Amino acid sequence: MEPLQATRADLIDPAALAALGRLEVVARWIVDGFMTGLHRSPRKGFSVEFAEYRPYQAGDDPRYIDWKIAARADRWVIRQYEEETNLRATLVLDVSRSMAWRGDPSRLTKLDYADRLVAALALLLLRQRDAVGLVRFDDQVRSAVSPRAQRGQWRRIVSALEEPGAGAASAAGEGLRQAARLVRRRGLVVLVTDLLMDREEIEEPLRALRAAGHDVTALHVMDPAERDFAAGEALYRDPESGLEVPAAAHVRTAYRETVDAVVAEWRATFGRLGVGYELVDTSQPFAVPLRRAFAARERLF
Repeated sequence: MEPLQATRADLIDPAALAALGRLEVVARWIVDGFMTGLHRSPRKGFSVEFAEYRPYQAGDDPRYIDWKIAARADRWVIRQYEEETNLRATLVLDVSRSMAWRGDPSRLTKLDYADRLVAALALLLLRQRDAVGLVRFDDQVRSAVSPRAQRGQWRRIVSALEEPGAGAASAAGEGLRQAARLVRRRGLVVLVTDLLMDREEIEEPLRALRAAGHDVTALHVMDPAERDFAAGEALYRDPESGLEVPAAAHVRTAYRETVDAVVAEWRATFGRLGVGYELVDTSQPFAVPLRRAFAARERLF
């Protein structure tokens, strides 16, 4: 049983997995692996087309009548679509220049990791019959895909993930406000970012999303080299501001303490706002952050 578990794509090293196929292919593998690890769902099946049938009632749009069932069983039923019955989710992805960094050439950049994570999460939600949208931002909103649950939505999201980004700053506040405009009723918002931004920038839009009843989760993407200062001399360069700071080996302990303090501050900020928080290491298998985001979805039911 153990060897089978080890072959699940969502448990494989992210960089090794990404080298095996294109973004949408890898995302499908990740979701297939993740779903084999879930307990059997009490919900009936998975579909990105319709949620369930109900009897036809006078005044219903005849376009939604299932004519095959009408012909076969002389019974008139209506296809009830996901947008009427299921969760609406928006994934908010930071594509700023700092996300294009990695501390080791053998690892994925933060953005490459986040792209695959967002693609897998979108597909997972679609397979749960949820309506899913996407907002990408750097120094401005780059993409805004409205939540839908139709079959073509997966292709729209993958196409948006392949659009350019890498602006010199993170307009996270505007990205979250755009998400609020896309999700009109109570739903799920997942922010995927390295959080290299001012806390004040996102506190107000996060507070507004929570006040509107949305469940919000932040996935804080970090490269292992950001968390643990490498031994020896190093030159750190901010990819967004261009600021360069030389660092010697003797500051390693202070660096670790500073990073731990920053992470603790973000965790406390999100906790105060009622926002879920998960630190995501780019060397972690995708199952770890997927499990966190999926748990957020389940809280809404």
